[in-house]
Amino acid sequence: MGRKVTLATCSLNQWSLDFEGNLDRILKSVEIAKTQGAKYRLGPELEIWPVMHHNVRYNCRVLFLNRKILLIRPKMLMANHGNYRELRWFSPWNQLRKVEEYFLPRMIQEVTGQETVPFGDCVLSTKDTCIGTEMCAELWNPRSPHIQLGLDGVEIFTNSSASHHELRKADQRVNLVKSATTKSGGIYLYANQRGCDGDRVYYDGCAMVAINGDIVAQGAQFSLNDVEVITATVDLEDVRSYRGELCHEPKPCHRVKVDFSLSTDDDIYLPAHQPITWLFHTPEEEISLGPACWLWDYLRRSGQAGFLLPLSGGVDSSSTACIVNSMCVLLCQAIEDNNSQVLEDVRRVVGEQSYYPQSPRDLCGHIFTTCYMASENSSSDTCNRAKDLSNQIGSTHININIDIAVKGILGIFSAVTGRWPQFQANGGSQRENLALQNIQARVRMLLAYLFAQLSLWARGKPGGLLVLGSANVDESLTGYFTKYDCSSADINPIGGISKTDLKSFLLYCVEHFQLTALRGILAAPPTAELEPLTDGQVSQTDEADMGMTYSELSVIGRLRKISKCGPFSMFCKLIHMWKDALSPTEVAQKVKHFFRMYSINRHKMTTVTPSYHAESYSPDDNRFDLRPFLYNTRWTWQFRCIDNQVTIKT
Repeated sequence: MGRKVTLATCSLNQWSLDFEGNLDRILKSVEIAKTQGAKYRLGPELEIWPVMHHNVRYNCRVLFLNRKILLIRPKMLMANHGNYRELRWFSPWNQLRKVEEYFLPRMIQEVTGQETVPFGDCVLSTKDTCIGTEMCAELWNPRSPHIQLGLDGVEIFTNSSASHHELRKADQRVNLVKSATTKSGGIYLYANQRGCDGDRVYYDGCAMVAINGDIVAQGAQFSLNDVEVITATVDLEDVRSYRGELCHEPKPCHRVKVDFSLSTDDDIYLPAHQPITWLFHTPEEEISLGPACWLWDYLRRSGQAGFLLPLSGGVDSSSTACIVNSMCVLLCQAIEDNNSQVLEDVRRVVGEQSYYPQSPRDLCGHIFTTCYMASENSSSDTCNRAKDLSNQIGSTHININIDIAVKGILGIFSAVTGRWPQFQANGGSQRENLALQNIQARVRMLLAYLFAQLSLWARGKPGGLLVLGSANVDESLTGYFTKYDCSSADINPIGGISKTDLKSFLLYCVEHFQLTALRGILAAPPTAELEPLTDGQVSQTDEADMGMTYSELSVIGRLRKISKCGPFSMFCKLIHMWKDALSPTEVAQKVKHFFRMYSINRHKMTTVTPSYHAESYSPDDNRFDLRPFLYNTRWTWQFRCIDNQVTIKT
């Protein structure tokens, strides 16, 4: 009997309820795996089969061979935090080491010729090795099944995942897989979903194979390929040698025997894959690639003809524009690599069956419209920055002046009330000042949707455009945006990314895409340009309005979400973290100001645009960060505790 086995794992761009497309991608991956000589093929989580057993719904892996189902393994440890609410849909299999008889549905019986199959916590025993199963979150759990499986002699662990992208997360995933086989040896196959499944997350592939703590095969993290299969040939004797000096006290697993071998008798000259060094993307590359792939999946599956972006000439909207540019670069590269599916989708989106993009800039001109919406409070600097960036990426650019619409709305108000509000700079109150800013912002939203619906019609082209938003995660955290303004859009590729990371991303784009117009954008202070200019220059800046810097907000955001800090516990941490820059009194002022702003504006998160999830401290109210949206904004007890500590210190 041989000792080397060739195994395949994959990343598939599956789409909920797309039964025919999902089946085609599964079959294609099986064909590729067979072509590459694999005897075992692993796919991502829920690629096809939830299972009802005793009228209970389970998330399952179904192992089959030659039209026969060998076993069904239900998920035991569920993902029920952050982005996931798995217990809403499935029940966990809580019966450790227990296996029951599962009666197959009649339609499956007709295919396999079987009436019942094993269902439960069991493993597959071939003639030459033993294969065990983990599913997604089970790898991340302190009671991971692979621990007991390894102690009981299981040599191959397989993990079918649907794991989403998050900035700086890939190394955690890789380290978990390496650790799983470092402790007691073994071979680990990891498969993952890829793409936008119609939600706020992007599943980022990273299929891999590891043996005894070393990665020997690596799939792409970001790709426009709907099907990616990687294979690796590994030596079972390497696992047995690694484990030779370990003392085991196994709790026996139920083994389902199958008359099949993964290895062959004559494999002495079959080379085994050697360890490789995992190549991680930088955060700037992740921002360039992940949201770009997410946008493309959303666009091609939405049936729309492109994107429209209100481009202000600031960091945030410029970042969104650069992500669309990156998407166009990826599409052109995929077409050059003979990806027929991408070319077919591009032609369908553009509406020209013979279209072939000559360059990313050419493609951008077909599917991307940008518009600068000027008011009497806008500066010529931001107008020129927006125009220059649009010219470099190739978008169809429009200049719009919103003053007529703003004055028309104010005229209606004045006709009813007999009053005409003024900016604070012109003697008005704070209420007037805020209302006048909000009118401008909301008019821009209305115009964005009008031009998204009709700009292609005006140019004699079919279809409509998706409106892109560009509010970053820090602004969402404090509510520093107008409800139902240009932050209200169809989708937002940067809504889960911090301002600090976006600035680094734009620096990357200057060098990587030669977008030199970004230098002026980065050098300018962030501003909403909603208040009157002073001598033709911007007088309003974001950080002054918010009362804290973006870098401070990133720290506060992580403490609030990841460290679960309220006002007092956050104060206790920050007096040490910021001791070299701020006194306890100043820290107290910033903490209280943040929580006051956060609680006043939390209601805005209930209507915020669906955003790409990229950051672990995202305040997304839809699923990731479920919180009240009506707070006691005085925080009486918490703020008193802070004040008492400041008094003691001083």
